Amino acid sequence: MPPKRKGAAAKGAAGGKKKKGATSAPTKVTLQDKVAALKKADQGKTRKSKPDSYCAISSGETTVYEDYDCMLNQTNIGHNNNKFYVIQIVVNNGDFYNFTRWGRVGEPGTWSLQKALGAELTAVAVFKKKFKDKTKNDWEKRANFVPCPGKYTLLEMDEDDEDGEEEADAKPTDVVDGMKVKVAASSLDKETQSLVRLLFDNDMFSDAMKNMDIDTKKMPLGKLSKSQIAKGFEVLEEMEAAMKKKKTSGLMELSSQFYTIIPHNFGRQRPPVISTLETVRHKLDMLTVLGDIELALSMQKDKGKKSAKTKLEVKEVPNPLDVNYDLLLCDLELLDATSQEFKILENYVKATKGGYNIKILDVWKVNRHGEDKAFAEYKTKGNRKLLWHGTNVAVVAAILKSGLRIMPHSGGRVGKGIYFASENSKSAGYVRRAGRGHWHYVPQ
Repeated sequence: MPPKRKGAAAKGAAGGKKKKGATSAPTKVTLQDKVAALKKADQGKTRKSKPDSYCAISSGETTVYEDYDCMLNQTNIGHNNNKFYVIQIVVNNGDFYNFTRWGRVGEPGTWSLQKALGAELTAVAVFKKKFKDKTKNDWEKRANFVPCPGKYTLLEMDEDDEDGEEEADAKPTDVVDGMKVKVAASSLDKETQSLVRLLFDNDMFSDAMKNMDIDTKKMPLGKLSKSQIAKGFEVLEEMEAAMKKKKTSGLMELSSQFYTIIPHNFGRQRPPVISTLETVRHKLDMLTVLGDIELALSMQKDKGKKSAKTKLEVKEVPNPLDVNYDLLLCDLELLDATSQEFKILENYVKATKGGYNIKILDVWKVNRHGEDKAFAEYKTKGNRKLLWHGTNVAVVAAILKSGLRIMPHSGGRVGKGIYFASENSKSAGYVRRAGRGHWHYVPQ
């Protein structure tokens, strides 16, 4: 594996990761483009389900029967409804069971497990009737699901990870398909190992979602449907248009639709009406973060599928951290604290940190593969400056792989664009502590 080099990112205790060097010309994406891309990404996918975590049968293996599994949600702000309903058919030792669980979003709720006396046919009939009662839709026509007032809405979930979560670290020896193999030592330096470990850490992603009031029990990691996120974008776009036309009478209903599509955990409090453009833009940014989390998780799934094809007669397997590093499609070079570039950034922090108590811990140069060609034509231009860009740590992996992108909505104080600041203190307001500190980019 080549040494980890180029571009720049520094990590600080209160103001963090810095990326020096340019990023490729930002891609201009409309909201409609984003929605279409998200929907297209889910086309042709088949979903493999697992029994609900509260479906407990004491003996034997329990599996979901065929595709009889659904997650329903309903939010009605006027009636203070914010509830879910799970319906499944599970099989255990040849016996069929109908499982249901329902309650307030963010709470375990109540569940029921009933053995189907007539086995398969009875279980299927009970499942379909329950689905129809709760949604007013036929199970066979769920691909063209039509939400009905006062009824639950079907959430489109992504496939479950059959093999469970992968460990970010591995022991010197491990087991692959029952065969003992040697796990290669990582070729990354210690600091870069810590960086990669954090960028793909499931707890970090979960924390980021919880901080946005997303109910991680309803939309857990690895089950975020891109189509579901696209539906959220569409409702927010409709809300934004209504606000700009001063048509506010339908905002409560649209807010209920949004919380139904993207489950939020408000506890026992009434879900708030989304009534300002600022809140709409905050939610648009939230969905963008969810999309970037899904991108990082998709990288992990692709890694698992590739490794599954190369498990024949394995004697030594790559280190998981190195494999994750390769998924980023960039070279990361840890700068020496005595280097000129490190000192420049250190002085830059001291001069612009404002009231924050900031100390640089680590700085990486980032070289995104193929990016040098994009900037070759600007090589002779002299008007260059390093600027700060603070961001949520949950999107760092997506940015490293895909570059900075113009958000597909009008957010920000002066419209569409990628926002930078000449002062670290300004960008520090857009970051959240993760790992040893906060994370910033410093593009040129």
